[in-house]
Amino acid sequence: MGQITFSLSPSFSCTKISPSFTIGHPGHRKSSLFTSRTQILTTHLQRSTKTVSSMSSSSSSSSIATLKSAKTDIQERVQDGEKGIYDLQEMPAELLQELVYEALVWSSLHGLIVGHKSIEKSGTVPGVGLVHAPFALLPTSFPHDYWRQACDLAPIFSELVDRVSLDGTFLQESLSRTKKVDAFTSRLLDIHSKMLESNKKEEIRLGLHRSDYMLDAETNELLQVELNTISSSFAGLSCLVSQLHRYLLNHQGKQLGLDSRRVPGNTAVNRFADALAQAWTEYNDSSAVIMVVVQTEERNMYDQHWLCTVLKEEYPYDSQILLKSYIDAEGELLPDGSLQVDHQRIAVVYFRAGYSPNDYPSESEWRARLLIEQSRAIKCPSISYHLVGTKKIQQELAKPNVLERFLDNKDDLLKLRKCFAGLWSLDDQNVVEDAIARPELYVLKPQREGGGNNIYGDAVREKLVELQKGGNEGPAAYILMQRIFPRSFMSFLVRDGVCHQAPAVSELGIFGAYLRKGEKVILNDHCGYLMRTKVSSSDEGGVAAGFAVLDSIYLT
Repeated sequence: MGQITFSLSPSFSCTKISPSFTIGHPGHRKSSLFTSRTQILTTHLQRSTKTVSSMSSSSSSSSIATLKSAKTDIQERVQDGEKGIYDLQEMPAELLQELVYEALVWSSLHGLIVGHKSIEKSGTVPGVGLVHAPFALLPTSFPHDYWRQACDLAPIFSELVDRVSLDGTFLQESLSRTKKVDAFTSRLLDIHSKMLESNKKEEIRLGLHRSDYMLDAETNELLQVELNTISSSFAGLSCLVSQLHRYLLNHQGKQLGLDSRRVPGNTAVNRFADALAQAWTEYNDSSAVIMVVVQTEERNMYDQHWLCTVLKEEYPYDSQILLKSYIDAEGELLPDGSLQVDHQRIAVVYFRAGYSPNDYPSESEWRARLLIEQSRAIKCPSISYHLVGTKKIQQELAKPNVLERFLDNKDDLLKLRKCFAGLWSLDDQNVVEDAIARPELYVLKPQREGGGNNIYGDAVREKLVELQKGGNEGPAAYILMQRIFPRSFMSFLVRDGVCHQAPAVSELGIFGAYLRKGEKVILNDHCGYLMRTKVSSSDEGGVAAGFAVLDSIYLT
């Protein structure tokens, strides 16, 4: 079939990266992570004295009737959280220390690593400043029925993304007011508008998505936090955490009373690689390459390199991985509409950047994004898929009778609505007033991805009051979402070689892959999972942003 070449392109960066690095298997790298065994065994166990809360959920997007009073809904729980699938209080200290040590060794030997933020070049040069990725020491209990529900939702959401992306009028109208006050969304819409005007059609459409959920403690409903359509990260490292937990339980499971077979296998990185390879095949040009667009500095680069490594190993052609320079200067459209970068035809453009304004520091990056969209290369995601993943579109789809515009299957519609949390536009004055009075029940979300952007607690009230005073279109840059309060449990969280014991909550993400050529759907399925766990007192939940740790699930 020819050769597949994978190019890593740093965020359309204007800085030329001179050397080309051939990336070996992460498990073969040496690491300077370890201090002495004695030092590691002096594990720090710190208990949080914070409390965790629960609230009533609402699947309606237009009413706040089911949001009870804060006095009733926000209930204080025991400081140490609930017991999980094992009693951490009774774990022998020697066993805990052994588990921590074995987990740190395994992580370093198997590539469960990131670049350490304190080390210069750890986000630009592979192999420099390695440290284990933050992880939960043991898997988190999760009911099998909810696991099955989340997996079943993945292909429905992927189909929904594809259907919505085809309705350019819906996307433009739904985001028209947001465009006036959000410069980033405005630029994305401008590119989308140019594609509509030129009647640009995407014959081959590829989506690698992740839908994130929390299990609400009050209603016992699985509620969606958000749907990610661009740069759905951790397909690589999430698989390693599942393997780590199985390894620990295979060796220590009898003492813990746990069965490693109840940690579901995670093949997310292989399934994503399969989807990219299938898209490359459908492009039908053996000389073309897959180009991965990444940020100029990325401490989570090894998650990306795992995907590229699996592609090379599973599809063993004479392939190589190159670190490429900026796209704007080296990219061009050929007469047949093909995208060429640095004299290489591009079959698939996979974005692991481009979701944040920070990824577009100059007009060069915007020209590059437009160039890609104008080409016949397969985009993952296309500009329309990207826009479907915005918070505003999520809120619009939760309105009554909107889903029916895109889907016909009544069972699928019911499944989607069942997982919707309360979502509101700031045009709903009743909801805004309630959020000002009871900000602890809401999350205020801007049109941003990447973690650390949402607004919680008293800051919700302050921002809403500020937006009301400002008038005009300012509120259109945000949506309000019902705050989900999952049940807390005791967990051991390991970061920078130190183990902390604390009450924690988790968020489950289900990966999905979708590939369509013309009217034929080639692939639409769930593709593994990402479990993230954080201390219950933390609002945000991003691992790369420093709020959470990687985890896996233990089916109950």
